[in-house]
Amino acid sequence: MESAPTTEKDLSRQVEEGKLNLGVIIPSEFPRKLATKEAKIQVFIDGVDANAAGIASGYITQIIQNYNRNFGQTQLNFPISLQVVFLYNPGLISSWYFVPGVMGLVLTLVGTLVSSIAVVREKDSGTLEQLLMTPAANWEILLSKILPLAFLLMGDILLALTLGQLVFGLPLRGNFLLFFGLSIIYLLVGISIGIMLAMFSSSQQQVVLMSFFVNMPILQTSGVLAPIEAMPPFFQVLSLLNPLRHYIAIVRGILLKGVGLDVLWMHILALLSIAVVLLTISLSKFRNQLS
Repeated sequence: MESAPTTEKDLSRQVEEGKLNLGVIIPSEFPRKLATKEAKIQVFIDGVDANAAGIASGYITQIIQNYNRNFGQTQLNFPISLQVVFLYNPGLISSWYFVPGVMGLVLTLVGTLVSSIAVVREKDSGTLEQLLMTPAANWEILLSKILPLAFLLMGDILLALTLGQLVFGLPLRGNFLLFFGLSIIYLLVGISIGIMLAMFSSSQQQVVLMSFFVNMPILQTSGVLAPIEAMPPFFQVLSLLNPLRHYIAIVRGILLKGVGLDVLWMHILALLSIAVVLLTISLSKFRNQLS
């Protein structure tokens, strides 16, 4: 468990890493200033989630107002003044929080559907059997299916980012190459899921239904629709295996907070691990299908 911050630097770091949503700074001269009715308190609030930030601001403001009323002072002569600073989203624009989640959702749906339908179509037409006649290795055949889809879906990444910036004013405060590279890794996750679904399906209608059946739990436990903290403890732990949860945390961190590898390394490691596992399973299932 993360220890309580003792310095302003520690407080800023924990807010930046998403371990704290709100931090209060009480200066050392607070007791002396309180006696002269000139005390000030500074509050830092993570504004990435605009709704949660607004609620937190309302709570802390109400607490300070109740404390001031205990002194029997008028509103013009409160002994404590509150300075609230919203980090990363000063205007509390709610779309900045939801757009990265929608970007991840679109990449998930498109990646799984396109890859699964493409493989099932080849199964229906019998071209997979014809691949057995070629001298290509199984991993080479699988790679020939993944790379064209990955290049095609890279355009979706750029399109989603461009629309987010032009339509919703979404900032890009971090490294674009880091964002793009990690988005490609997540595309490989979606394509791997689609290939696995295709291996268990015999028709395009069946794979589409299976895709939505699998994607719904991924969506529900990702934090797109509801905060992960509001979920039951079991599903909070289960969401750690959800690649969409880690990808959304990465996108929000890079776009809104401008953080890098030093902050996002746990999410990046989890995403890489999930990608390797899913690609390995997809290769195994694909090899069995060809055999």
